[in-house]
Amino acid sequence: MALPLPPGLTPTEVAFLCEMEMVTVIPRQKLESLNLLGGPTQPLRPPHRTPLPLWLALLLKRQRRANILPPPWLLPSSLERILKQETDVKPQTFSPPPPHPYLIRSSPSHTDTISPPFLPSSTANAPSDYLPYHWLELGEILLEACSDDLQEPGRVRTLLRDLREVRMAKMRGSTKDLEGGGVSSLMGVGAMEVSEGRGFIVGVMDGLRKLGSSREAARREKEDDEGIGGAGEDDEEEDEEMGFE
Repeated sequence: MALPLPPGLTPTEVAFLCEMEMVTVIPRQKLESLNLLGGPTQPLRPPHRTPLPLWLALLLKRQRRANILPPPWLLPSSLERILKQETDVKPQTFSPPPPHPYLIRSSPSHTDTISPPFLPSSTANAPSDYLPYHWLELGEILLEACSDDLQEPGRVRTLLRDLREVRMAKMRGSTKDLEGGGVSSLMGVGAMEVSEGRGFIVGVMDGLRKLGSSREAARREKEDDEGIGGAGEDDEEEDEEMGFE
């Protein structure tokens, strides 16, 4: 008998999906176009930059056939600006996600629009001051697989850790809005952050739901007791009016 699966994606599954993100490589050798499920890749012609899925870029990197160009948001200067925005400019909210690079049309015949999380937000042309949907896992993967392609990898690792701690503290703090019946906004939260914080948030919501149910039961019980007591007093008054003792 199969055990029930936990709700949502696990961190391992999120990291697997992250490998479908597009990154930019600088090829060292020529490679013809490959027919993949997502469509054919562009041929590699050194030293021209080429976008490839992360999993393929990592394979070519291990074979020393290409270098991976980090996205602009993974530079130390960009991470410092984002961290400042998270702590000083918007201490209560998350920094916004990157803007959509394409015009979204309402026509049902338009089928070329790419939707999150698979936007080209981790290529060399990505915006520098926005964290994409897979920012955390992609940063950790690149630090492990191609730290020699990154600028100041030690500094990048420290900034990613600081960003993770600041944003997780915000996520835990956002549950306070749920206590008063408010709504907590998670706009700009990444895939790995959702996966890691799901257990905590769901636990808090279950606790609030049980607390609300117990309060409602106590209120109804009190109303029932007051209703019974009031009915008994009315009967005694009626008996006195009719001369009964």
